[in-house]
Amino acid sequence: MKQTGLTIVIKVGTTSICDEKSHFPILSNLSGLVETVLKLKSLQHRVIVVTSAAVGTGLRRLNIAEKPSQLAARQAVAAVGQGRLMALYDDLFGQFNQPVAQILLTKNDLSDRSQYLNAVSCLEELLSMGVVPIVNENDTISTQGIRFGDNDTLAAVTAGMIKADYLFLLTDVDCLYTDNPRTNPDARPVLLCDDIASLKDKVSVASGGSALGTGGMITKLIAADLATAAGVATIITHGSKASNITTIIDDDQTNKPLHTKFMAKNNPMLDRKWWILHGLHTAGTIYIDAGAAKAVVTQGLRSSLFAAGIVDVQGTFNAHQAVQICLRKDKSSSDVIIGKGLANYSSSEISRIKRCNSSEIASILGYVNADCVIHRDNLVRVVEEQEIL
Repeated sequence: MKQTGLTIVIKVGTTSICDEKSHFPILSNLSGLVETVLKLKSLQHRVIVVTSAAVGTGLRRLNIAEKPSQLAARQAVAAVGQGRLMALYDDLFGQFNQPVAQILLTKNDLSDRSQYLNAVSCLEELLSMGVVPIVNENDTISTQGIRFGDNDTLAAVTAGMIKADYLFLLTDVDCLYTDNPRTNPDARPVLLCDDIASLKDKVSVASGGSALGTGGMITKLIAADLATAAGVATIITHGSKASNITTIIDDDQTNKPLHTKFMAKNNPMLDRKWWILHGLHTAGTIYIDAGAAKAVVTQGLRSSLFAAGIVDVQGTFNAHQAVQICLRKDKSSSDVIIGKGLANYSSSEISRIKRCNSSEIASILGYVNADCVIHRDNLVRVVEEQEIL
């Protein structure tokens, strides 16, 4: 039975768009992508494209041989390339009278809840108008601390924002392999995965991205982890075979092309907690004791984080910023990341009230913002109980 009315995010990587040496656009791949998007739209699906290659396109325009190492130079090259890249998409889609829209995002744009919701509304409105949004990171203003880092992560966040049904990560191999198939003839394809954590122990993803790109297979596993947590099925397949997408999502097709499918979680994360975990910059770290960790993890939605369970705080942050929560273990074992949440107090205030009961906060600070440091509604756990034992 053919599925209709799906929301599909397609991420196309730099190596699928630009030749790694000449930096010329690979028009055959881009044309195939455009034709696939139009085919999907004719089947009543909604499609968003997340694109890379602003830097690669800028290098070609400026006749520069290699990607600059300095941040400002890379940002300048990306600024030149982004306009050329969008013109290329507009020309190709324009041959079929298909309107497109440019959406440039940074992690900082999504750190404010209202801006996050505005971005969601804009994407939804564009889709309802029949437009194909083309999303890229705003490289010209992103800095290392607040950038997505690679467009696989950006694609996963975009898919989570609009509650997509599928995220396709188009790359330069047909699927995920247990090892690099170019160097290891014994590498086996991974066709289906419903537990990414256990998969990481079985595959080798040590190789990085291309000379132009920023990703690699490890970033695709991270992206799949993010997207599936939001209820989005994630597919890795070859970028030069974009037409395979229509076959992969067709339930009537039994002989499907080679690809890796990561199953969506049955209990996807609520939108607000997804935003806290993946939309917000982590401003600092709160270290907690074993008792507090057990309460947060085992009691789940019923437990907030109180000052009495906090043993230390790292970094400088203000109230209402996102912080990482870690279980402080002894020197013989590493700390365990418990989750992430919005702090009701600043780092300096938490340093003063740590290990204290809630009834003591007023006498220590002279005021009370809240009886807990992180409320359960603003706290997202990322571990299971057995991981903290």
